[in-house]
Amino acid sequence: MDIAAAATVFTDPRAYADNERFHTATALLRRESPVHRVEHPNFNPFWAVTRHEDVMAISRASDIWINEPRPALGPRPKDADRENIPIRSLVQMDAPDHPVYRHVSADWFKPAGVRRLRDRIAELAKRFVDRMADQGGECDFFADIVSHYPLYVILSLLGLPEEDFPRMLRLTQELFGADDEDLARNQDKQAQMQTLIDFFNYFQALIQDRRANPTDDLGSVIANATIRDEQIGELEAAGYYTLIATAGHDTTSAALAGGLHALLESPGQWQRLVDDPSLVTTGVDEMIRWVSPVKQFMRTAREDTVVRGVELAAGESVLLSYPSANRDEDVFDNPNTFDVGRTPNRHVAFGFGAHYCLGTHLARLEGQALYAELVPRVRSIELAGTPEYMEALFVGGPKRLPIRYTMA
Repeated sequence: MDIAAAATVFTDPRAYADNERFHTATALLRRESPVHRVEHPNFNPFWAVTRHEDVMAISRASDIWINEPRPALGPRPKDADRENIPIRSLVQMDAPDHPVYRHVSADWFKPAGVRRLRDRIAELAKRFVDRMADQGGECDFFADIVSHYPLYVILSLLGLPEEDFPRMLRLTQELFGADDEDLARNQDKQAQMQTLIDFFNYFQALIQDRRANPTDDLGSVIANATIRDEQIGELEAAGYYTLIATAGHDTTSAALAGGLHALLESPGQWQRLVDDPSLVTTGVDEMIRWVSPVKQFMRTAREDTVVRGVELAAGESVLLSYPSANRDEDVFDNPNTFDVGRTPNRHVAFGFGAHYCLGTHLARLEGQALYAELVPRVRSIELAGTPEYMEALFVGGPKRLPIRYTMA
């Protein structure tokens, strides 16, 4: 593989479904061209940044590197449609708006706020491991179990009725799986925009309800938030809901499913968890590093600047490759080995800097609760078929993980 071929992985959704291809390509780029200009007829040009140190430095310098107008990589038409997106979320914001809007929900996702959910999360973890036990010794771990478990946690937090959970799961998969023929609504180029409109319409009704009938859930906090002495706008409230209701569960599902896949393909790692349950804590962080469910965010330079000796002009964009940064040989010992006891684990799967993921503590607690419940209850477990991964440019992980098992 040459450098030009390696750089195609960032614009090809199929590359993210082929872990060997992706990681071979990005290892080459880290060695030979860690700040690499990518040109493709369907995408506006950008620079792919693949080293851990550079991803962190750019993320830290939010005064120079901003999210608008291109927060994530998409084809040219998507870049052109940015102004027509029917929501405005934290992902699209920069200072001074970003910290003000982030503050609306920050307390709910701090360690103290998340600890209040511990019993509910443990209860849901047991519920879904019970569901696995009821499957008769064979199931699709992603589709049957972990695509639902974090969904129940986050949508309960928002206060959505349980009968709407399947709809939220379907819309999330259509949004993030727009490039995957198994998950996309259809092949229409406007299908992803229609999914966003469906989210906006659903959450617009929720906003009106929570303003008329306030409750004690996060959904009500967002709907009734005050921003600079004015009620939060509908675009921003809907953006808040959509971000939490999608990334708030889909990324965790991807990490937990991809983590099990790694456990089953890494000799001795499952047994290490069986023998020492305290390794669940570091094991879950290793799952998050290994899968890196958020594949990229974009940043655009406010001024002329330099990254690793490469001069970039104001207005040029970089792609921050989190899966590549999380396999950086300069930071991780044996980065391509899955190690449930890895410590320290300086992964950047949650991002870094001003846009560090709000749900970090919640995601870790969900993963730890599920595997603390699962590992002691499983006597034997193996793959029952070939796992399949999403074809996606932004957020992704397994879409099928067939397993066979016996419960203790």
